[in-house]
Amino acid sequence: MRMLGYTFTHSERWATMSISDDTRAASGSLVADYDAIRDVVQLCLDGEAKGDVTKLQRAFHADARMFGSLAGTRYDVPIQGLFDMAAEGPADTGNYQSRILSIHHVGDAATATVAEEGYWGTVSFVDFFSLCRIDDTWKIVNKTFVHVGGEAPA
Repeated sequence: MRMLGYTFTHSERWATMSISDDTRAASGSLVADYDAIRDVVQLCLDGEAKGDVTKLQRAFHADARMFGSLAGTRYDVPIQGLFDMAAEGPADTGNYQSRILSIHHVGDAATATVAEEGYWGTVSFVDFFSLCRIDDTWKIVNKTFVHVGGEAPA
């Protein structure tokens, strides 16, 4: 079955989705886009780790938002809230590590899933980023996080 430039194949045991050559040509190089998306997400992670607001500002769209909760407190805020938290308390206090787990991309839209461990020493998160290519530049437009372990600092 074909729909919107995609080919879907299905059997009782598996299903696949692939982008047609026409769609690839229209959206540019998949490898270049993947690398650009990865670089923007990594810029965010580096900014959080070191409390580098300049890196965070480069990674996020000015109108981006962040959603999630930590220790019973909701953080559904403009992205400036993340910038302020990072400046006040960088994620890396000695054992922080992060890993981009997946990137999915179609045209000018993408998502990335990230695992963070050792945030502020003991906290672990899984982050879900939404990205858009705007004026030929990839920007994070939303960060949704879930707290999966550790205790928030007092």
